[in-house]
This record gives sequence, C-alpha cells and structure tokens, in this order.
Amino acid sequence: MDKIGGKWKPVIVWLLLNNGTMRFNELDKAINGITQKMLSQQLKDLELENIIKRISYPVIPPKVEYSLTDKGKTLSELLKGIMQWSKTNLQGNYQ
Repeated sequence: MDKIGGKWKPVIVWLLLNNGTMRFNELDKAINGITQKMLSQQLKDLELENIIKRISYPVIPPKVEYSLTDKGKTLSELLKGIMQWSKTNLQGNYQ
C-alpha cells in the first residue's frame, strides 16, 4: 500500500482513472491544496513504481502528459472500494 499511500497518490490515480490522460497543470488545478513541488514528486514516485507513464513531447512550450499504465489501471477496483467505504462510513465528509 505504500506504493500508492499518502495523501496525494490515491487522488492522482483516481483523477487519471476518471479522466484518462492529463497534463501537469490539469492535475494541479484539479487537486486542491497540493503544491507544484509536491505534485511533481508524487508523479515521479508513481512513475518509478510503473503506476503512471509520462510522455514528453519535443515541442515549445514543453508538453508533458500523464496516464495510467496497465499496472495502474488494476487499482481501479481498489479505489472504487475505498470511495464506496468513504461514502458509507464518513457520512459525506469525503472528497
């Protein structure tokens, strides 16, 4: 669980599960309270664990996209279960 644990990694994976490919700024805008430095570190960690893939395009300005790998997509049911548990047990105190 430490591979996707913490405050931000599950949120990043959940967003990519629901939105497909996203750019850094799209992720940054979608996650309230995360700093760009923290987002960058979390993305690097997830990439090292082969949960997400980073595609960089040789254009100006730089274009980088993030999406889930096949391994990352296997987290879908786990995260859905956690979301359902949260809805049931946290009485609306979830995001």
